[in-house]
Amino acid sequence: MAALLPAEWIKNWEKGGKSEFVHLCRALSENKNHDVGFRDIQQALYELAYHVVRGNLKHDQASNVLGDVIEFREDMPSILADVFCILDIETSCLEEKNKRDHFTQLVLACLYLVSDTVLKERLDPETLESLGLIKQSQQFNQKSVKIKTKLFYKQQKFNLLREENEGYAKLIAELGQDLSGNITSDLILENIKSLIGCFNLDPNRVLDIILEVYECRPEYDDFFVPLIESYMYMCEPQTLCHILGFKFKFYQDPSGETPSSLYRVAAVLLQHNLIDLEDLYVHLLPGDNAIIEEHKREIVEAKQIVRKLTMVVLSSEKTEEKEKEKEKEEEKTEKPPDNQKLGLLEALLKIGDWHHAQSIMDQMPPFYSTSHKPIAIALCQLVHVTIEPLYRRVGVPKGAKGSPISSLPNKRAPKQAESFEELRKEVFNMLCYLGPHLSHDPILFAKVVRLGKAFMKEFQSDGSKQEDKEKMETLFSCLLSITDQVLLPSLSLMDCNACMSEELWGMFKTFPYQYRYRLYGQWKNETYNSHPLLVKVKAQTIDRAKYIMKRLTKENVKPSGRQIGKLSHSNPTILFDYILSQIQKYDNLITPVVDSLKYLTSLNYDVLAYCIIEALANPEKERMKHDDTTISSWLQSLASFCGAVFRKYPIELAGLLQYVANQLKAGKSFDLLILKEVVQKMAGIEITEEMTMEQLEAMTGGEQLKAEGGYFGQIRNTKKSSQRLKDALLDHDLALPLCLLMAQQRNGVVFQEGGEKHLKLVGKLYDQCHDTLVQFGGFLASNLSTEDYIKRVPSIDVLCNEFHTPHDAAFFLSRPMYAHHISSKYDELKKAEKGNKQQHKVHKYITSCELVMAPVHEAVISLHLPKVWDDISPQFYATFWSLTMYDLAVPHSSYDREVNKLKVQMKAIDDNQEMPPNKKKKEKERCTALQDKLLEEEKKQLEHVQRVLQRLKLEKDNWLLAKSTKNETITKFLQLCIFPRCIFSAIDAVYCAHFVELVHQQKTPNFSTLLCYDRVFSDIIYTVASCTENEASRYGRFLCCMLETVTRWHSDRVIYEKECGNYPGFLTILRATGFDGGNKADQLDYENFRHVVHKWHYKLTKASVHCLETGEYTHIRNILIVLTKILPWYPKVLNLGQALERRVHKICQEEKEKRPDLYALAMGYSGQLKSRKPFMIPENEFHHKDPPARNAVPATVQNGPGGAGMPTSLTINTVRLEEGTTEETADKLKEKSQGVVKVINKTVNATPKVTTSNGNSASNSKIIKEKDDKEKSGKEKDKEKKDKTPAVTPEMKALGKDGKDKPKEERANKDEKAREIKEKTPKSDKEKEKVKKEEKASKEEKSKTVVTIIESKSAVEKEREKEPSRERDLAKEMKSKENAKGGEKVPVAGSLKSPVPRSETSESEREQKRRKVDTHSSPSHSSTVKDNLNELKDSSAKHYINHTTPTLSKSKEREVEKKDLDKSRERSREREKKDEKDRKDRKRDHSNSDREVPQDSTKRRKDENGTTGSSKHSKSESPSDSPRLNEKEKEKNKSKSSGKEKGDSIKAEKMEKSSSGSKKESRHDKEKTEKKEKRDSTGGKEEKKHHKSSDKHR
Repeated sequence: MAALLPAEWIKNWEKGGKSEFVHLCRALSENKNHDVGFRDIQQALYELAYHVVRGNLKHDQASNVLGDVIEFREDMPSILADVFCILDIETSCLEEKNKRDHFTQLVLACLYLVSDTVLKERLDPETLESLGLIKQSQQFNQKSVKIKTKLFYKQQKFNLLREENEGYAKLIAELGQDLSGNITSDLILENIKSLIGCFNLDPNRVLDIILEVYECRPEYDDFFVPLIESYMYMCEPQTLCHILGFKFKFYQDPSGETPSSLYRVAAVLLQHNLIDLEDLYVHLLPGDNAIIEEHKREIVEAKQIVRKLTMVVLSSEKTEEKEKEKEKEEEKTEKPPDNQKLGLLEALLKIGDWHHAQSIMDQMPPFYSTSHKPIAIALCQLVHVTIEPLYRRVGVPKGAKGSPISSLPNKRAPKQAESFEELRKEVFNMLCYLGPHLSHDPILFAKVVRLGKAFMKEFQSDGSKQEDKEKMETLFSCLLSITDQVLLPSLSLMDCNACMSEELWGMFKTFPYQYRYRLYGQWKNETYNSHPLLVKVKAQTIDRAKYIMKRLTKENVKPSGRQIGKLSHSNPTILFDYILSQIQKYDNLITPVVDSLKYLTSLNYDVLAYCIIEALANPEKERMKHDDTTISSWLQSLASFCGAVFRKYPIELAGLLQYVANQLKAGKSFDLLILKEVVQKMAGIEITEEMTMEQLEAMTGGEQLKAEGGYFGQIRNTKKSSQRLKDALLDHDLALPLCLLMAQQRNGVVFQEGGEKHLKLVGKLYDQCHDTLVQFGGFLASNLSTEDYIKRVPSIDVLCNEFHTPHDAAFFLSRPMYAHHISSKYDELKKAEKGNKQQHKVHKYITSCELVMAPVHEAVISLHLPKVWDDISPQFYATFWSLTMYDLAVPHSSYDREVNKLKVQMKAIDDNQEMPPNKKKKEKERCTALQDKLLEEEKKQLEHVQRVLQRLKLEKDNWLLAKSTKNETITKFLQLCIFPRCIFSAIDAVYCAHFVELVHQQKTPNFSTLLCYDRVFSDIIYTVASCTENEASRYGRFLCCMLETVTRWHSDRVIYEKECGNYPGFLTILRATGFDGGNKADQLDYENFRHVVHKWHYKLTKASVHCLETGEYTHIRNILIVLTKILPWYPKVLNLGQALERRVHKICQEEKEKRPDLYALAMGYSGQLKSRKPFMIPENEFHHKDPPARNAVPATVQNGPGGAGMPTSLTINTVRLEEGTTEETADKLKEKSQGVVKVINKTVNATPKVTTSNGNSASNSKIIKEKDDKEKSGKEKDKEKKDKTPAVTPEMKALGKDGKDKPKEERANKDEKAREIKEKTPKSDKEKEKVKKEEKASKEEKSKTVVTIIESKSAVEKEREKEPSRERDLAKEMKSKENAKGGEKVPVAGSLKSPVPRSETSESEREQKRRKVDTHSSPSHSSTVKDNLNELKDSSAKHYINHTTPTLSKSKEREVEKKDLDKSRERSREREKKDEKDRKDRKRDHSNSDREVPQDSTKRRKDENGTTGSSKHSKSESPSDSPRLNEKEKEKNKSKSSGKEKGDSIKAEKMEKSSSGSKKESRHDKEKTEKKEKRDSTGGKEEKKHHKSSDKHR
């Protein structure tokens, strides 16, 4: 600090320094800033005195100037004394004596300025002594010590004598007087002061007494608080806190209990800030650490209880122990040690000091304080008070009075909430501290929930400003967190309070389900771990749930349901979680559980929905079983439970449906199972492949008929539940998305999901996805109103092109829309004009159809390439896809069946004596109403169907354009219409079959019914192999319906003539559209049609056997499913049935261990097949009525698809038939006569191989070899000839060669070939004339020729001629045997007689039998299949040629015909002779030949090379692959061929028998021995079966 006295002033003291110093002191003492002036004066005086000490200034000069300055300030002497004191200390330390002397002289000079008492206070006793102010410094020291001791260390005792009792008595009287008058605290305070003074009272004790009195008179807050406040001015601030602390300490003994009055006083003083919480808090027990320890201990104890509850207890003793432990624990919790902090907290809450209460709570673990009931109740009370005005305004329900709560008298209590914003600021905070312990006050719980409800109402109403909206959003999120942290946990701790649960639902239902489910998730998975009490509750709930579930059965559903209800009111999440876990393990619990859930509250149902979804979405659970081929049973059980629960109870579905949609979006289709179950149960729409035909029929009627007769379970009362499902779908816009997702997911299953999955599982998932789509679409169609449906489903082109919906699914979704549209348009038109005539109505209907369908016709064009529309018109395509079975036919039988059922029911009601009359009346009324509804519905449908048929009649001419070929048209029709739709659903399968028939019946131009059916039945292997399980079932249904139609036509000539005779679909010449050809001769006649049907049956057998032999799982499973479905109509022919039976039997044996599901299917089919056996007929009965000549070959054909020998003859026949049939009727007549010859030739060609395989004789084998060679070469030559002269058929060539080698055979072969050629080639007029002649001859010899044909095998002929007498005998024997045993399919042969020599017949018959046998044993050889295909291809070319050059073969034909006639006469004579022998031998022969089967088959395989060669030829003539012209031929050919096949088969059988006779004659001994061996080796079991069945037929 700078010096105030410059050195110049001291040097020139007398001149000007003195005056300057005085001037300075005056200035400093006048300074307004008191402190600064004081310090500066001190410094100035100190510097002046210091100059004196150093000797710069004389002490008298200094004392003079100080005398002048001393007057400037009052405290100047004191300041001067301070300066002296400091200098005294400084100089006493200095060694220089003179300075000390200067100091003493200065003090002595100034003694007149400063009083000696002041100096005595401040200066050192020794200095005082040297100044002469005191005598001795030592004495002075002693004296001061005594005084100090007396002052500071001696306590004056306020003993009772001094501190008079009367003072306290007066004090208590003063404080205890009546305070209601004008007495104020100031007045009393003065009195207290007087008492303290007068009676010498201890002020602290007085304060203590004031507090005591205040404790006793708590109602006088307004008096005592100001009194204490003013009294505290006289005390130190800490005094009050210490006194309270001592009071609390007094009660801290283990047995002590702090009185609540003390807590209250402390609380009030805290609220008025008379003491600090921090100061008081340290005086309270227990310490914070102890509290934390206790909290931890509680958590540990809770966990232990949980562990004990979840332990498996075996004996009853343990349960007793458990109960004891529980009691002990309860006792422990009942006596908590006195917690002064909590006591104070409670008092604070009671008086409404929320601020201090909050800070105490913050010192403790969360919810520790409120876990003590008094505190929780106090806090609840505070909340009651705070929310009162708002609750009264918005929360009170209508009509409720309620008891108003008065506000706290305390002005410092929290402000009462008037608005939701204030509620958020204060109350929500309080509730958060309460947490789960709001459960102590259900009334407050209800109030908070009602306020929440009121807020949600306001929140959801629009029209508020942006700022308000933001506030509301904040409030909403706060409400959600309160719900999560307070309301739900509190509900868990409430004791089964159903009303609270319902109250809470009132608020919850205003939340979107996403929020609700989020809350439930928190509640279930997190809340229960947050608090020891909740941990215990969770364990107890599970324990109780286990107890109930163990005892739950169908019988005790009611009592158990009540227990479940009770338990669910407070802890639904835990309970349902356990119940669902049980259902996933034991699916038999589903029904009792569903029934027992009827006592739940709405909230609980909602929680159940959440729990189900959570269980479904559980990532830890595998959705497939370990074999990876089936969906896990837990998922199936849950799905089933879902359906039942959602149907029975009003649970919101949105969450579940959205879950399924989300899973589909993610490409997972497992969960469709849930949707399927829900729709099935809630809407009563069932999807099952196991429907009976009656049910299917009912499903083609109206809604009422569907409900009555279409489903397995008569699911009644679905109106409400289906309405709920519909609302859920529409409200959340899930209807169309689900449909589209399912439609897309079908392929997703295969191409995205299916990568690593087992094929079987992929099929299952695909089926599930598809079935659910069909079911869901059906639900939407029947439940959505027209407007809803049309509004939601886009047009067909948008569906397919934008949403990439597969076409079948897109049309499936659009179909109801078209129907709705058309019917509404139709109604409009009807209203517009009142014309009632049927004609008018139909016209209006057609108009409305055109209006609705025109845009659809436009739209479908974009779905396929332009090329497609060359063959079929968009109109046809749209018509096919938009109609249903409902539009095509009325199921009259179904309606009758249901009406009759109702009549029976009514009769039963009448007969029932026990039923009360009023119930009887009700039931009868119900039945009558239903009956009327059904009849009305039938009538309505009938009218509708008639209208539709009228519409189709008008449309049909534009349907099929056939710009390319009819074949191509049929291809497109099958590819784009029939095949996709027939596997879509069971009803669609029936629809497709009906539609084909309808198109036929409508005589649609360019539609070849024959071709269509042929394509459907011919190659089913590929279609079957590419189906899933359910698709195979539907495909089977489709084939079944197709076969039904064919079988109906096949069964009776009259029906055939009526329904097919003159129809364009049965034209057999497929002429170019410009060519005129509709005459009768182009139609397929009845017998040829039967041959064609036989061919189809054979093809089906072939395909079936092929599939069964592949060993592929899918092939076998699917073909077995298809076969089971078509069992009513196939197999009809005995030998085909037997071939199948053997294959299926083999499957049964092979798959028993390996694939049990295939084994089960095969066994099922096998059993059903056996039961059908009595209804099967021999082949000759199946297709051999008029033209017996053609019967020989098919027998072999039927026997087994893969037989080596068979295909040749069969295919030859088919070819001939196909070609022949295309010609006019004249051809047919010729064919009949020629058939005999042809068959003989065929058999000749075929027999050689057969005999070889049988290996009966060396000579035979040679002949056969020769024939084989010739046939082979013949075929080659045939090809050459065909190139040169198209009319000549390969068989002719073959015959020619044979003829050279064997003169006798030659004739027969020529005859046959000639006839065949004639059949194949168009015939000229001359030929026709010849044919007529031949017909006459043939009619005379028909009976004989039948047999002749059968016999036709040239080797056999030779033998016959050699040994006529023997042959006759043999023939007779055979016949007799046939009659006795009903030899295989021989009845016709037996009865018919022919002039042809018997030797031939017997030989050929035997061989054919062998051939049959062979085909049985090895039905499907791939080689033969391939051959057939090749042959088909070849045939087409050949046919074409035949048509172009009709005349080449006339001369040959004539020759052949003559020869045929001669031969037939000879044969008939021979036959008569043989008859007797045949009868005797036949019995033997049959059994023998039957037994020979297996050996033959093996030989046959060896010889297959030869046979297949010939078969190639024969098949090559079959039409199916020929180009356009040939398609017509093909149809005809097919029909003829099949006819021939049938005829041939019968002939063949006869031949076999006759041939066997002839052989016996030629090599009697050898054969006998061979037969014996064969009998031993292979028991003829199969053949015996044949005999039995044929007997029956006879």
